Amino acid sequence: MLKWWFQRSRIDAQLLNTEKYTGGTTVNILGYAQRIGRALMVPVAVLPAAAILMGVGYWLDPTGWGANNALAAFMIKSGAAIIENMSVLFAIGVAYGMSKDKDGAAALAGYVGFMVITTLCAPGAVSQIGLIDISLGNNELAFSQINNQFIGILIGVVSAELYNRYSGVELPKALAFFSGKRLVPILVSVVAIAISFVLMFVWPVVFGGLVHFGESITNLGAAGAGIYGFFNRLLIPVGLHHALNAVFWFDTVGINDLGRFLMGAQGLASGEAIKGTTGMYMAGFFPVMMFGLPGAALAMYHTARPENKARVASIMIAAGFASFFTGVTEPLEFAFLFVAPVLFVLHAFLTGISLFIAATFNWTAGFGFSAGLVDLVLSSKNPVANEWYMLPVMGLVFFVLYYATFRAAIMAMNLKTPGREDDAVESAPANNNGKSDNRELARQYLKALGGHQNLTSIDACITRLRLSVADRDIVDEAKLKAIGAMGVVKLGENNLQVILGPLAEIIAGELKQIPEDEDLSKVSLP
Repeated sequence: MLKWWFQRSRIDAQLLNTEKYTGGTTVNILGYAQRIGRALMVPVAVLPAAAILMGVGYWLDPTGWGANNALAAFMIKSGAAIIENMSVLFAIGVAYGMSKDKDGAAALAGYVGFMVITTLCAPGAVSQIGLIDISLGNNELAFSQINNQFIGILIGVVSAELYNRYSGVELPKALAFFSGKRLVPILVSVVAIAISFVLMFVWPVVFGGLVHFGESITNLGAAGAGIYGFFNRLLIPVGLHHALNAVFWFDTVGINDLGRFLMGAQGLASGEAIKGTTGMYMAGFFPVMMFGLPGAALAMYHTARPENKARVASIMIAAGFASFFTGVTEPLEFAFLFVAPVLFVLHAFLTGISLFIAATFNWTAGFGFSAGLVDLVLSSKNPVANEWYMLPVMGLVFFVLYYATFRAAIMAMNLKTPGREDDAVESAPANNNGKSDNRELARQYLKALGGHQNLTSIDACITRLRLSVADRDIVDEAKLKAIGAMGVVKLGENNLQVILGPLAEIIAGELKQIPEDEDLSKVSLP
């Protein structure tokens, strides 16, 4: 029976279309972390809805925060419903995002697993089961916090893996009803029981370590905020900044900076939110994203060669506006990350300085999506925000600081930022696909990537194509950039990211629609 089970559960790598699970193939750790980071974007994308709902609610009733205005109360409570259930949204979103075919059965399995773990590891259940003494040390506190994003991510990953491996299993006829996708939630519930047993012993230790880490940063005050800001930017290239954000923004170690900020008046009344302190791990991003990076964009434009300034202007204006208005910085950051990494380290350092200054003077604001104009306006009516208007003032200083330091570094070190590339690179024409439809543009990218036979996985986040390739050597990076890619990130031997900006998800969809047997020989590349 066991032999039959393992034979039936073996998944062909081509069918899986994500990672190869066969034989001795070792999953690249960094590439796997990227898959988790990509999947996390599904639940994180819900946060803007919470920010808009709660921000509008506070705007409608700036004094009573729902007590004086029924509509405001509806808006604030609706936003709170999202924030207070982020952990289960993580479980559902990660399970769905990491499943091989983005199927709802995987999402259901994530939800089932989350409910099993959080029920078995609730303080009352742990006390009743009696495996450990919940009254000792911080055990009671640890299990009271079992409903958190970390557990959501953990069970989401487990559910996706079980779905990817066993959603095609055919059971004997007597049990045929439970075959395939119906089997996955059952398996997840069983595995969740085993995970719960392990967590009863491991979670208090893990929680204690996380609390210690969080407290060590918290005890550093403004300096801790600066250190966090520095490493937040350094992790952008590999997309692992989301993991660091989870420690400070969500309720994984008790900091919950974002969640407590969005609690607004309720948080102030309960003491969970502290005016001038809550938001310290978010506020310093506003001067950087709204003003600092646009200043860097202007510096790169001014230092470009005269014949290339028109092209550079089109890139920098679009990317700079996205950074200022929405806080989406990747299109701009990837414009200089790989051609001039020293600038990215400078950018990370200045970000840390910004968070340090904002925290020092207790200028606080928060966001639901990112630190752009939209979130700053919404944040201004949140009662937890403190002297938020000083952040734009500080931002003007950072605009000058970014412009001056970036320009000086570019000129002093002759950095090859956009418009300053070597002649061999400059001879490649600029993106000439403005009049082409997205399908034709996708065909060009597909050809430069080596065709469907070279792609084992196609996915996208907000600004990046996230790909797994069979042979990275046949990918033509120069052609990708000539077509319009802002950068290419190589992760291990078989994982690749192509930075496209807002078109990423559209192009990913078009790539999947191109038939595998389509002849690409007639597709012309720049």
